[in-house]
Amino acid sequence: MREGDTPPADPSVLIVGLGMIGGSLAAALKSSGYGGRILACDPNQEEIAIGLEMGVIDDGGRDLAALVAQSGLVVVAVPVLAMRRVFEQLAPVLGERVLTDVGSTKRRVCEAAREAFGRLPANFVPGHPIAGSEKSGVAAANPALYRHHKVILTPEADTTPTAVAMVRGLWQRCGAEVLEMPVDRHDQVLARTSHLPHLLAFSLVDTLARQDERLEIFRYAAGGFRDFTRIAGSDPVMWRDIFTANRDALLDALDDFETGLGRLRAAVEQGDSDAMLGTFDRASHARHYFETLLNQTSYQTMEARQVQYRVSPGGSVNGRIRVPGDKSISHRSIMLGALANGVTEVKGFLEGEDSLATLQAFRDMGVAIEGPHQGRVTIHGVGLHGLKKPAGPIYVGNSGTAMRLFAGLLAGQAFDTELTGDASLTKRPMARVADPLRLMGARIDTAEGGRPPLGIHGGQPLKGIHYDMPMASAQVKSCLLLAGLYAEGETRVREPAPTRDHTERMLNGFGYKVDRDGDLATLQGGGELTSAPIDVPSDISSATFFLVAAAITPGSDLVLEHVGVNPTRIGVINILKAMGADLRLENPREVGGEPVADLHIRYAPLKGIDIPVDQVPLAIDEFPALFVAAANAEGTTRLRGAEELRVKESDRIQAMADGLDVLGVETTVYDDGIDVVGKVGDGPSYHGGQVDSLGDHRIAMAFTIAALRADGPIAIDDCANVATSFPGFVALANKVGLELTEISA
Repeated sequence: MREGDTPPADPSVLIVGLGMIGGSLAAALKSSGYGGRILACDPNQEEIAIGLEMGVIDDGGRDLAALVAQSGLVVVAVPVLAMRRVFEQLAPVLGERVLTDVGSTKRRVCEAAREAFGRLPANFVPGHPIAGSEKSGVAAANPALYRHHKVILTPEADTTPTAVAMVRGLWQRCGAEVLEMPVDRHDQVLARTSHLPHLLAFSLVDTLARQDERLEIFRYAAGGFRDFTRIAGSDPVMWRDIFTANRDALLDALDDFETGLGRLRAAVEQGDSDAMLGTFDRASHARHYFETLLNQTSYQTMEARQVQYRVSPGGSVNGRIRVPGDKSISHRSIMLGALANGVTEVKGFLEGEDSLATLQAFRDMGVAIEGPHQGRVTIHGVGLHGLKKPAGPIYVGNSGTAMRLFAGLLAGQAFDTELTGDASLTKRPMARVADPLRLMGARIDTAEGGRPPLGIHGGQPLKGIHYDMPMASAQVKSCLLLAGLYAEGETRVREPAPTRDHTERMLNGFGYKVDRDGDLATLQGGGELTSAPIDVPSDISSATFFLVAAAITPGSDLVLEHVGVNPTRIGVINILKAMGADLRLENPREVGGEPVADLHIRYAPLKGIDIPVDQVPLAIDEFPALFVAAANAEGTTRLRGAEELRVKESDRIQAMADGLDVLGVETTVYDDGIDVVGKVGDGPSYHGGQVDSLGDHRIAMAFTIAALRADGPIAIDDCANVATSFPGFVALANKVGLELTEISA
């Protein structure tokens, strides 16, 4: 809209069916200051009278045609089985007006619309608000009912975009979050998440209510019973209609539930405590895990919520902290512990979304896992061939590590699986693991361009290969070694440059021999893993942000405790020292085969350097923070040989260059690297500004620490994914001296 234009007027809305759902929509629109008239049609004149008395509608009655003539948008809020009759009355009078509904089953509603109109009207936008109450009637209308709740729209390919926009805007005025999904997908999801729980609640209460001792049972019912059965007080007629309309999807969900209930009954009957523990533990942690996902993401589509970091300029970095456990080792501890014989105890496990996704995946494949509790996890291993087919796709969130390592170990299973992740991960290349796995005999389907999701066909005999990796990648190497566990013969992987060797170290720690000879890793298929305790060191990638923060800020003095200093991961230490950082390793020791030390860093002026090519693969994940160090170093820092940075969660070379340009830092971008021209001194090194992290957690954290040397605040957009790798980052940053505020939208 151009400046000076008059915004379009809100259209008059006709709500057909003034019950609790329709009445709450009217009340929410009134509460929002909606400018259009709100009309209602209902055969019960008492409901209309109550709506007028409450002030939630402006007019109403029984004459549908007359009310349609006064409206621009029609919302059908009647039971699903009554939709067809309403649509038949609307067909001759609707015209070009926009039509939507609130039915909780969309296939039946769309069929009713086709039967009544002769086709699905292009101005019809099927909708379903995920909100409700066991109360009924307009008297129960709640203007806040839809606030912060989801509304799902299921438009067809030929639905008019202006109609979709109008309906989306209507629900957004009510404070709802509006999503879209296909009709059949909607009905399948709702059958499991809404319809089945209601069916079970009705059945349980009815079963108990028909028993002779029902009064005693209900008298002593605790909060859990009340919470679970509250929904059994919902409108019986409405739910009869829903169960009838969504019968097939509900029966599929009920079949799955009955199968699971049968397994649990057998475990209880036989006193199988391990099976019971597995079920209860999977359920408990799945509940917590998905609660975390839903707090971070939107319904089913897993789109990240909008989070912005705002960081005040200046400050110093002091104290003694311990950053979370190493993500790479946390992933591998779950994987190898699950595939081992015996019980594996893990300490220091990283409780971030990516690691939790790996943990949940193995629960979905039948592994009993206790925890995490304050970083402690107990894994009841099932052996190399003990995994079971998961009920659906394995979701690995934002983790490229998990997807690539899973591809290797799942290629050797007897069952089919699908690996999927969030929107960011689906853009990342997976051909680098799929192609060599195919050489081993695996059958793997990918999306266009070799990207996720990955469809892995089970039951394929694998053979060991000798593979020279074209690009240094610990994830590819680890993927092939894990596949090699299931392969006939010897698997040999040669890397063009050193990469992290956590997989080789941990396999040896689990009693599975991996030979290392320079750049070559070799193992023989057909062995076994034996459980072993694991103490996960603090993640050097997470520690890097605080190392750089202290290195660039005058007056800083910081100790980072229990950090993993694996020789294949210390590129950031070597590079910072080469730049002049005052960095010392104190109290060196070895824990579970991994070297560990406390990192003590004080401020010292930095100088620009040509980063040695042999250090690039040892610091590949740390470069976003190192670019900030370069912006605070005297002279030019040059990086080459870092093509892999182009295909991380973002193009990290370009993303950092764009952000540094906003701050006024001079950069030159190359295909395989970047030049950063820095400045050192007592004053600020660059300006403040607003940068986009592109959903990349390392970009977000890098620009957070950059604010320490800015002359104004730095705002960083799209920071929700920081939680995937570094839970507690905001709290730790503020603890050591930054002034960081997290703002959610």
